[in-house]
Amino acid sequence: MPILDPNSFEFFSRSAEQTRRVGMRLGALLERGDVLALAGDLGAGKTTFVQGLAAGWGSPDSVTSPTFVLVNVYSRPDGQRLAHLDAYRLSGPAEAEALDLDELLSGGPLVAEWAPRIAAALPPDRLNIRMDWIEEEHRQIVFTAQGKRPLAILESLQTAMFGVP
Repeated sequence: MPILDPNSFEFFSRSAEQTRRVGMRLGALLERGDVLALAGDLGAGKTTFVQGLAAGWGSPDSVTSPTFVLVNVYSRPDGQRLAHLDAYRLSGPAEAEALDLDELLSGGPLVAEWAPRIAAALPPDRLNIRMDWIEEEHRQIVFTAQGKRPLAILESLQTAMFGVP
């Protein structure tokens, strides 16, 4: 039995810059309504990854962790918005639903950090991204697609990174 299911792949980042570049490649693939569910402990590189994601998506905005404001919204010249939600301080799915996730998704992609805390409030079709600290600069990133569109994103990301799906 394989360690990862067929809708998953893992990548080992060797630096914060490499983590940012992987985010950039993924960001370039995102469309309105796409959901990315990030998981990982403090210091795993989630915000660094989202910095690259927003840049690759086309936002010139500076990306910071929305831990205290819950949601940061980044824009790009065509008017689309990338919502960056941090669920760390939310008590659960009901609080996330009160943030009107449908409205956030109508403007562009949604990236949720600490997503397992609010998983029941997120759409079932999503790209789950698990980030784990390995050592000083090294991170393990596991991407798992749930649904047809997330699987297409995952395959395109693999092609962009390695030349093969």
